Parts: sequence; structure tokens; C-alpha cells
Amino acid sequence: MQNLLFFIDKVSSWVGQLFSWLIVILTFLITWEVFARYALNSPNPWSFDLMIMAYGTAFMMAGAYTLAKNGHVRGDVLYGFFPPRLQASLDLTLYFVFFIPGVIALVWAGYTYAAESLAIKEHSTLTANGPPLYPFKMVIPISGALLLMQGFVEIIRCIICLKEGEWPSREKDVEEVDVDKLKAMVHVKDKDIAEVDKLITNNAGGKP
Repeated sequence: MQNLLFFIDKVSSWVGQLFSWLIVILTFLITWEVFARYALNSPNPWSFDLMIMAYGTAFMMAGAYTLAKNGHVRGDVLYGFFPPRLQASLDLTLYFVFFIPGVIALVWAGYTYAAESLAIKEHSTLTANGPPLYPFKMVIPISGALLLMQGFVEIIRCIICLKEGEWPSREKDVEEVDVDKLKAMVHVKDKDIAEVDKLITNNAGGKP
């Protein structure tokens, strides 16, 4: 079971990491458009559409990745103080009451929305030569399906936690630097840092 959970986690992570490159593309696109507009005096009318599509796609396709890493913001400040079984009970209830119905509605409505756009070969109307919209709208049901798949994995994790009393492990990912862990890794103590600071200050003639 754990291998299956890790496999779906890896799929969600791979998709999220792949589409994260859209942020890099978006950065270059915005930079080029600013240069073309103000330096070359030749703005591209379709660039604004592409910026919206790139950002929207990155945002939507990161949903399953964020859920796999347990990275969504929680509004309940007391949640972290609850024992694992109570946390799992709350999560399981919310998944069935809100998450599953909401994401199924997103997939269904997104599929209808994308199918209608594809049928008429819809293009953006913001500009005369606007880019096609149907590839962008197809992202909605695809991202919803990935989010739903990851949601079922999280439901299984809740059930495991209810049975075993602790949360099952997750795939490791890039984390923010923990200063205390970093100090322990390099065998540095606060006293050592203070002595180095004092030495540097003395060598600088007492100036900070």
C-alpha cells in the first residue's frame, strides 16, 4: 500500500515540477515584452493572454503537487496541537464533505467548459489575433483529475493514521533551511558564532 501511495505522490510531484518551469518561461516572457514595448516600441498584443495562460496553468497544475507535500495552508491554528487520530478524523470528514464533491464538480464543469471551447476552436477576444483558449481550458479537468487522484491518496493516509495512531511517511521534497539542523550538521554552536563575531568586530576596529 505504501508503495502505491508513494507512486501517486511521485506522479503528482513530477507533474508539479514539470509545470513549475512555466514560471521561468513566464519570467522571460514578461521581460521580453517590457523590452519590446519600451525599448523597441513594438509591443505584442497577444503577450498578455499568454501571461495569463502560463500563470493559470502553473497554478492549476501545482494543486496535486501541493497536496502531496501537505503544503496547503490550514486555517485552524489549533490543528497542529491535536493528536494524529483527531487530525485524521477531521481531515477525513472534510475530504468527504467538501473536497471530493468540490473537485468532482471542478472536473465535470471543466470538461464541459473545455469541450465547448474545443468544439468552436475558441480564441481569445482580448486582441484581434488572440491565441487559442481551448488548450488552456483543457488544463482545468486535467488538473482536477490529478487533484482528485491525490485526494484519494490522502484519504487512505487518514484511514492508516486512524488505525495506527500516526501519520504514514511521505516522499521527501525540498525544504526550507532549518538553522538549528544546519548548525548540528556542521558542528557549530552559538558560542562559536559569538566568538567569531567578536573577533571580526575587534579586527575591524570596533566597528560593526
